[in-house]
This record gives sequence, structure tokens and C-alpha cells, in this order.
Amino acid sequence: MSGSGGGGGGSAPSRFADYFVICGLDTDTGLEPDELSGENFEQTPLRRTFKSKVLARYPENVEWNPFDQDAVGMLCMPKGLAFKTQADPREPQFHAFIITREDGSRTFGFALTFYEEVTSKQICSAMQTLYHMHNAEYDVLHAPPADGRDQSRMEDGEGTPVTKLQRFNSYDISRDTLYVSKCICLITPMSFMKACRSVLEQLHQAVTSPQPPPLPLESYIYNVLYEVPLPPPGRSLKFSGVYGPIICQRPSTNELPLFDFPVKEVFELLGVENVFQLFTCALLEFQILLYSQHYQRLMTVAETITALMFPFQWQHVYVPILPASLLHFLDAPVPYLMGLHSNGLDDRSKLELPQEANLCFVDIDNHFVELPEDLPQFPNKLEFVQEVSEILMAFGIPPEGNLHCSESASKLKRLRASEFVSDKRNGNIAGSPLHSYELLKENETIARLQALVKRTGVSLEKLEVRDNPSSNKDLKVQCDEEELRIYQLNIQIREVFANRFTQMFADYEVFVIQPSQDKESWFTNREQMQNFDKASFLSDQPEPYLPFLSRFLETQMFASFIDNKIMCHDDDDKDPVLRVFDSRVDKIRLLNVRTPTLRTSMYQKCTTVDEAEKAIELRLAKIDHTAIHPHLLDMKIGQGKYEPGFFPKLQSDVLSTGPASNKWTKRNAPAQWRRKDRQKQHTEHLRLDNDQREKYIQEARTMGSTIRQPKLSNLSPSVIAQTNWKFVEGLLKECRNKTKRMLVEKMGREAVELGHGEVNITGVEENTLIASLCDLLERIWSHGLQVKQEYFLIQNGGSLMPVQSCLP
Repeated sequence: MSGSGGGGGGSAPSRFADYFVICGLDTDTGLEPDELSGENFEQTPLRRTFKSKVLARYPENVEWNPFDQDAVGMLCMPKGLAFKTQADPREPQFHAFIITREDGSRTFGFALTFYEEVTSKQICSAMQTLYHMHNAEYDVLHAPPADGRDQSRMEDGEGTPVTKLQRFNSYDISRDTLYVSKCICLITPMSFMKACRSVLEQLHQAVTSPQPPPLPLESYIYNVLYEVPLPPPGRSLKFSGVYGPIICQRPSTNELPLFDFPVKEVFELLGVENVFQLFTCALLEFQILLYSQHYQRLMTVAETITALMFPFQWQHVYVPILPASLLHFLDAPVPYLMGLHSNGLDDRSKLELPQEANLCFVDIDNHFVELPEDLPQFPNKLEFVQEVSEILMAFGIPPEGNLHCSESASKLKRLRASEFVSDKRNGNIAGSPLHSYELLKENETIARLQALVKRTGVSLEKLEVRDNPSSNKDLKVQCDEEELRIYQLNIQIREVFANRFTQMFADYEVFVIQPSQDKESWFTNREQMQNFDKASFLSDQPEPYLPFLSRFLETQMFASFIDNKIMCHDDDDKDPVLRVFDSRVDKIRLLNVRTPTLRTSMYQKCTTVDEAEKAIELRLAKIDHTAIHPHLLDMKIGQGKYEPGFFPKLQSDVLSTGPASNKWTKRNAPAQWRRKDRQKQHTEHLRLDNDQREKYIQEARTMGSTIRQPKLSNLSPSVIAQTNWKFVEGLLKECRNKTKRMLVEKMGREAVELGHGEVNITGVEENTLIASLCDLLERIWSHGLQVKQEYFLIQNGGSLMPVQSCLP
């Protein structure tokens, strides 16, 4: 289906969710056995699986993400419908899933499965009939004993009569209540797992609560589909669920990519040693099969392991939740990472798996990993494990996992990383990096600079915070403590893993072989081309690294990483992951005082944890955008009612299309983000006196008048963006010219270089430099411009750099 059923044009708008889906029992078609699920008909009918259907989806279709009904149906309810009685546990279960398209792009799904009472008499009668048939077949297969006792009535241990139906833990229509599974699901372009889970759980709570929600459910679903935007990179967003606010935040383009699954759970389930073995198997592209009763555990382990591979990406078959109808995928003679659902009854010995010598089997629920033969050790594994273990212990997670050590976990539960002794400085740098600051701390010029830049929120005192993470506690984040701890643990573990690859491949660019022909010719013949000088690279590595690295360099993920490097020469073309990694490599090479090709096996701890953690906390402390609140829709009288305990049939006429003007998805949402920026700048400029402010406004008007404005009728988003960019370019150019003139006028013959948004000043005596900088900043402020809020670092060499450029 390719129609634009609702909600927008052909290009993808920045919408938080694309679809809301309901899956479950279609009472019109009745009970259909799911023959592909591999279930045995000897099982009682309550334990069999039946086909589920996509009952409804809103909107019908969007062009930028065509609805894949088969994939969504299979992954929302991978084992089809499940039936239970009042005697069975019926807690709602959440799980995430991924749909990978043919072009490699991904769509994310989040499903909440719960149980509703079956009200259809036909379905209840059908289930009763199936039990009578099952019992009759059982009698045929099991001949009566020689003594001829009647098997239709037996007695339990206490002499109480037990009928066949009761004996099989079955369903008796006269005394049992039958329940069937139903699923509500969000399909989204990005993996905001925690936010989507909260949306679904609050919707489910609304129909199980004795009191109706404040608004009809359609209002909340309409809101999340059409009125909640995706947060841009580096921003945070708050929107309203049925009962409370929901917050999500997105990393900026120079941070590690978005990852919203709890790393904590993986280490608790498997323990550090098993996680490292699984991680090594994934890097060397073994076949990996995850095994668990819980779909969400399969997804969490798979997503965590692949996220920790940064900057490398899994290139092969990736199916974290393998639907029962696709079990034949396990026979594929290729690397794969798949998740297999366990019914909790069968053990490992009953699984028929080929090529076991090349398979890593992970029994998540039982804390067990079965490794393939001849697995090399990851470089510096002991030190690496120690660094990760220190972080886990600081968050109350025993390195061996939580299965057998809940007592020690409870004792450590409230501890923070700052309470454990650890050296976070780079092992190759002697002495404190704050030495220059300590020497100049009493200097009056420093005090002047500090007072001046305080308006931007930059303070030289912040340099003292480097080894004291607890100093950020003054920030009041807008999420609960447990959620914040998950964010903190996630980023700390991910930074440590990313640091390993940054250290190991700090010089990889030296060994990349750039092609002599044009990019198109190289792309056509790249299978035959040698793109990386593996022999030279390995000859420069410490000997303990070689067993792992010699095999890792042959993997598809490493080959794809190098291909990306060759195809992306400049930063504008670079893959976002590669851009982040290369910027980290550049920092490492500046810090490490060693010959580029001289390798050492010295272990260097991660030094980027505090900076990364602070970025997240700042986003959570000051929300960038609050979406429009859910509101009453144009519904007919009588619509929006529901029966408690049942997820209602929603009104498709109000959910099939978004706002007629698309004002929230296409125009107002980006405007909200821009307005936030202007408000922030306005706050920073409030201290200007009237003359300065008037001068600034007049200059801005003059600048604006030189730019040709399009006609009102031509104000499309692209034209507006182009016009705004021209204005900003003009303002930046004027700012650079003024800044350069001020520096040359003040510093005379001193070395001055201005380029690409940075002011680099060298060869200047320190006090002179700082005093000049103060004058420069004062004059910038007088023009109503702000200094980008980054950092001021005083290095041992006596220079102050980088001072970020002025921005409008």
C-alpha cells in the first residue's frame, strides 16, 4: 500500500511516532491455529498458539514509512494469541522490536501485551470444543489400564474427585473465565524506548482504572501521532501522557548515538565475564543465538551488545526477536545475531542447532553462555573488566551479576561512583592538567575574565570539577532518581567501551589506503581493492593484541568501517558515527605524547565520562521544548466512551489524519525550537544598557535589509530555511571581520589567526593574552553578540585555547 493515508506528504516530517497499532483476536474469523509456530497439537488448547491479526492502525499509511502489516503483526505478537484463565498470571508485558527494510534502514516498534476477558460466546464455545476433542484423542492414545478403572473420574491426593478437564489444567466454560492477549503498539522512526513504554503503560492504565481518564483515549493517541515532534539532536522534549509528563532527550551530533535500553539489566542478567565473552563473539562475527522467556530481555541484550561496538556496526542478519514462523533462519550458514523465545519448559538439549562449533549460545534467564571454539581474548581484557566493574559496583551491581548476589547488591544500592577511589586521568600525562590554573588562580586578570564570562554560564572554577562528578548534584533534573541513574550508568559504560576502540585504533587513518581512481570506479571494484594496510598495522601492535586483531581486521564490520572512511573525505559527507569517532581520535592523538606508529600495551582509562554525563544532565534539567497538551477532538456525541477492562475500538475518523494545516508537524514545531533559542539569547542579553541594545537592534535591521526577502506566497519551509541561513551567514561574516579588526588593533604585531569559527592565539605572554581577551569579550558584548558557551582551557604551555567564535 502506497497511499498517503494520513498525516503528511511524501517527505518524513519530524514526528515522534508514525503509527499506533492494535493487534489481537479477530472475533469475525474466530480461532485459527498458527501452524507455523511449531506448536505440538498434543499440548492442551490453552497452551497452543492461534493467529493474531492487526485489528487497527492509525493512520492507515504514511508515505515515508509504508506500513508492513505482516512484519508488525509477527513482531507485536511473535507467538500469536495466548489464552489464559483466571487461575493464570496475566501481568502486562512490554517489549521492543526492530523492522529492518531492504535498504538497511530501520523502524522501531514498542508493544505492550495484556489480557482481556473473552466476551464472545462463540470463542468460548470453540475453546470448550477443542478441549473435548483433545481429551478424546488422549483417550485413544492412552489405552485404559488392565484393572479397567474409569479414567473419566479420578481422585487427587486428598480424595477429591477430579474431572478430565480439571486434570489437564484446562478450561471449563461453566466455571472458568477465559482471557485472550491483546497488544497496543507504537511504530516510531527513532528508538525512544522509555518514552514509548510510558505512553503505552499510561494508555493501558486508563482502561483498567475504575475512573475514566481526563480525556478520551483518542485525544492522547492523536497527540503523540501528530502533535509531538522529534527532538532535534542535542535537545530534550516533554509531552503529556494520560496521567503524567513524559520526557525524552536526544544526544547531540558530537556525542555517542541514541541508546535507550538499560545496560544495567544486561550486566545483572549475565555478569561482566559473560558480557565480555559475548561482546568478543559479536566483534568476530560468530553466529549468536540469544535464548529467553522474555522478549524484552532478548531485545535488550542484542541492542546493548551492538551499541557497545561503537564505532563498528553489525553487518549481518540481525533479528533480536525471531518469530516462531521463521525458525528456519537458524539454519543459515552465515553470521547472525538472533533471539529465540523459550517457553520456560524446554532445556538447551532439546534445541536442534546446526554448526554448534561456530555458535555462541546465550541462555539469558539462566546466566549461561556457551562459547564457540578457539575464541581469542579481547586486548587488555583484565584491565578493561576492572574498569567496567568499578562503575558497576558504584551503582550497586555486583560484577558477577545479580542472580546469586542480591544481598551484596542491596548493600551497594545507593552508592555513587564518586565514593570509590579511581584514577580517571590519562596514564600518559604526568601531573595535574590544572597546573596552570593553580598558578594563576590569584591573578586579578583571571578574576576579571571570570566575572566577564559569567554571563554565558562559563566559569573557570568549573575546571576544578573534573574529578568530582558529585558536584553536578545541584542540577534539578526533570525525571525520577532511578531513571537518572539508568542514564548515568548507560553513558558511563558506553564511554568506557568507546574509549577502548579509540585507544586501539587511534592511528588507523595512517594505514587507510586511499584509492587512486574516482569514487564511482572505486565503488564498483571495491571488493577487489585493498583498502587497509593490515600487515603494517598489525606489525605496530603489541603482541598480546595480535590474536584478536588479526581476526577482527578480516570481519565485515571492519571492512565497512574502512569503506565509509574512504567514501567520506570531508566532514560534511561523513557518516555521523564516523564523524564522532574521528573527533575522539583527534583528541587522543593531541593528548598522547608518543610517536604515532609506536604502540604500547599500557592501559589508558576513559577520561570522557564526566563530560558526557553532564551533557545528559543538562538536557534533563532544562527541557528545550514542551509539546502541545492533548485536547478534545472534534468527536461526535457518544464517541470516546469505553468499558473498563477493555481497550476500546477507537474512532478512526479522528485518528486517520493529522491537523488540516499540519501546523504542529511542519511549521510550529520547528518554530518552537527556534523560539527557545531566541528566548535563551534574549535572557543572556538582558544586561545590556539601552544604548547598546538599540545599537544592536539597528545593526540587525541594517543587516536584514540587505538580504532580499521572498514573496509571502513563496514562504515554503525550504525558502525560509535558506533565507534564515543567508542572514546568519551575513551576521557571522560581519562578526568575524569585527573580531579580527579588534584583535589586530589591540595586539598589534602579535600572531593572530582567525578561521573556521575558532580564534587561535599563539605566541603571546599569558597576562597580555588574557587582558586582551577580556577587552575582546567586552567589545563583543557591546555589540549584542554572545560567546558560544563551550569552554576556556588554560594549558601548560601558557596559551588559552580554544575561544569559540561569536554567534548571533
